[in-house]
Amino acid sequence: MSELGPLDSGFMELEDVDQHVSLGIGAVAILRGSPGPRAEFTAHLAERISVNPRLRQRLRRALWDLSAPQWVEDPHFDMGHHLRWAALPQPCDEPALWEMVATVMEQRLDRDHPLWRCTVVEHLAGERWALILTAHHSMLDGVSGISLFQRFCDPPSDSPTPNRHQSDNGADRGRDWRALLAEGLRLPVQAPAALLRTVRAAAPLAWNAIVPESGSSLTGPIGRQRRYTVARVSLAQVKQIGAAFDVTVNDVALAAVTAAFRAMLLARDEQPDTETVRILAPVSVRTTDADGVLDNRVSAMLPQLPTELDDPLDQLRTVHRRLNKHKASGEAGAANSILSLAKWIPFAPLAWAVRTALRFPQHSIAGLATNVPGPTRTLRLHGHEVLEMFPFAPIAMRLRTSIAILSYRDHLGFGITGDYDTTPDLDLLAETITTTVDRLLDSCP
Repeated sequence: MSELGPLDSGFMELEDVDQHVSLGIGAVAILRGSPGPRAEFTAHLAERISVNPRLRQRLRRALWDLSAPQWVEDPHFDMGHHLRWAALPQPCDEPALWEMVATVMEQRLDRDHPLWRCTVVEHLAGERWALILTAHHSMLDGVSGISLFQRFCDPPSDSPTPNRHQSDNGADRGRDWRALLAEGLRLPVQAPAALLRTVRAAAPLAWNAIVPESGSSLTGPIGRQRRYTVARVSLAQVKQIGAAFDVTVNDVALAAVTAAFRAMLLARDEQPDTETVRILAPVSVRTTDADGVLDNRVSAMLPQLPTELDDPLDQLRTVHRRLNKHKASGEAGAANSILSLAKWIPFAPLAWAVRTALRFPQHSIAGLATNVPGPTRTLRLHGHEVLEMFPFAPIAMRLRTSIAILSYRDHLGFGITGDYDTTPDLDLLAETITTTVDRLLDSCP
């Protein structure tokens, strides 16, 4: 039995505050062939989930939220609560699959049971099928989510047998009392500098949360329905661009996202400027020894995307420069320091403060863009080759668009989520991302 950490609990509070959002994150895997008989697939999945006890645990909240919610064994665990089957309407193409993904994302996970679900989608055109894995954000982040999907897959022939006890210990490693004591001893030394960095990093967000709205259509109230689509680019080409201009894969991806947001604004007759698009960019702080631990280990940066620039190469260079500036400022480290400090605060006042803060509408962040490195080897699930993988991230807090980026084998997939009523132009985002990468490739010396 273990407690939710401050960030894990924050995602739960966010969903409680806004009834229009579902805080499920996950991935869509497209596989070759068909899933086969339902009973066989169910038995296979039941065997694969045994490697991590968290998948059989539900959340139990304390009376009046006096302490943090705890993960406890679900005495009535049933695979029927977590595995669903669906079929696409004719012509069973990818647009129909993306509509299915959006529908799955809209549905909140049942808190009476472990907070994850798999949806098998049969009869995808091209002799393919799909698996949609969804888990609540309080349970995992992007990196641990992809690690979970890999555990559902068939192990490589040369891999050791998964150790269940190792996963049990890992679940509590982040809350080991010795680690907490060490943090407490370091706190008096680190706190002043961390506080200064935190104030500097949080000031733009706090200021924009209380000033009048800028009027951009990228932020505002959202409904319960979602849209979803994807963009595909070659990972090799993205790396070629990075090598040519001495930038990272993430820089190239965010430059493409910049061009996409610019195209969206212009199509809506809105003129992008230097203050229009600030994004929430999660940063993983997960160490290699915590790969299999299901929790959240992320910090964040809040960079401004240069949507005021028209040339993709100028956008790329500016994105690279701004991200380096954010990294050098210690912004992500400051946010992580806050989370470390929050472990020492009693849960009840912390939950009340988070709940109160979330009720104030924010106006400064226009979107979310998160990049997760995925598997480089070919995965197989129940004997079927995983051809492609695409991530999805939820929208909340007036953010009408989120873009999750995932590498798998030789491609980079962009999973784009939007509010159904206010972002009908997701296909424009997807198209602009691919054309921007093509234009950057043409610019390579």
